[in-house]
Amino acid sequence: MTRYVLSRVGQAAVVLLGVSIIVFGLMQLVPGDPVRVALGTRFDQDTYEALRERAGLDRPLLVQYFSYLGNALTGDLGVSFRSGRPVTDTLLERLPATLSLAGMSLLIALLIAIPLGLVSAIRSGKLSDYISTVFSQIGVSIPDFWMAILLILLLTSTLGWLPPSGYVSFTEDPVGWLTHIVMPALTVGVVSGSILTRFVRSSVLESMSQDYVRTAHSKGLPRTVVLRRHVVRGALVPVVTVFGVQLATLLGGVVVVEVIFAWPGLGRLTYDAVQARDYPVMQGAVLMFAVIFLLVNLLVDLLYAALDPRIENR
Repeated sequence: MTRYVLSRVGQAAVVLLGVSIIVFGLMQLVPGDPVRVALGTRFDQDTYEALRERAGLDRPLLVQYFSYLGNALTGDLGVSFRSGRPVTDTLLERLPATLSLAGMSLLIALLIAIPLGLVSAIRSGKLSDYISTVFSQIGVSIPDFWMAILLILLLTSTLGWLPPSGYVSFTEDPVGWLTHIVMPALTVGVVSGSILTRFVRSSVLESMSQDYVRTAHSKGLPRTVVLRRHVVRGALVPVVTVFGVQLATLLGGVVVVEVIFAWPGLGRLTYDAVQARDYPVMQGAVLMFAVIFLLVNLLVDLLYAALDPRIENR
């Protein structure tokens, strides 16, 4: 198991290094001078040159990259051109909002996907299967921004139940946090739940056709026991893959949803940084997204090994 973990960690480190190179290179291709954007229309040449020197933009690109890489390994992602604050502090401040939105969205997605997927697979070809399939297809087809607009029109404009946007910390006001998170979490959770429903259904159907399941039935085991001990466990491995991708996507930030609902997460921070040509924040946010994806993928790989020991030896 130790060798398996070290192998996955080494692969993640190589991928992260490649991401840092790509991100740094792409930032150099973004049009516009970030220092001029940060200073605005009124500035003198001395201030301009001083800020470029402070940001290290007057040095060769290779020197800039290795300096950035060395600082990033110590947790120093630079200073925001727009706010003047450390990028690491800014990212960590926005992370709780993204974690709370991702967690609530994932909970909604699982509450949708697992029951619907199981019922659809167990009652394949019947009315409940068709209803579940139609629901999941609609959920996948509706764009996030359209779902958000519909929820705002229904729950805010028509019924007046929920605020249209904003964010309240859970520690400050749990009720206020809940009322503000419901609509963005529903927007993301319904779409993710629709995707997961289709994979749960197909995975359960495939597991039900395996020989060991037929053997369990032939031994006279109750259907609920066969489903719980054999079918569901066998169906988990492929579902975990999609689950991991969805979780990484949610933690990486849903930009459109966060912008629409004025949710102060990493996705909205990245959007604002792109608009302001704030290179350090852009680079730091993308690196954090990459780290999140890699950590989730590593956890998924470890869960694979726990569910199916044969995977560890591949």
